[in-house]
Amino acid sequence: MDADGTALPVLMRGAGLAYAAAVRQALAEVGYDDLPRDGAFVLSVIAPPGVPLGTVIERLGISKQAAGALVDKLADRNYLRRVADPWDRRQHRVRLTARGADAAAVIRGAVEQIDAKLVARVGEEYLAHTLATLTTLIADA
Repeated sequence: MDADGTALPVLMRGAGLAYAAAVRQALAEVGYDDLPRDGAFVLSVIAPPGVPLGTVIERLGISKQAAGALVDKLADRNYLRRVADPWDRRQHRVRLTARGADAAAVIRGAVEQIDAKLVARVGEEYLAHTLATLTTLIADA
């Protein structure tokens, strides 16, 4: 809990909402206001080329059906495309289109701006400790 008695999960949710709001605003400013909920997260996850669809689903933490519907929406809106896995034809990979890569760059920029504001307010060391703590929490889950 923080000094006010707020539990860590409440603070983490608030932090996530702050990042999400900044990302949505940045995307809207450049015309990407049609990105569905969790779309920015998916574009961030698949920014490396050719991520397996199963990896996207796993990182989303939602059902295969919901993740598939989200990927379909993103493909319909020209943010990504599905491609056959060259090593396993039963599997699919997702790749960003040019539009998706541009949106992913906007997302990265918005996140970097928030991170820079945090460093300016609390310093790099505190931010590094926060990242290490959250990484440990996630790894141990």
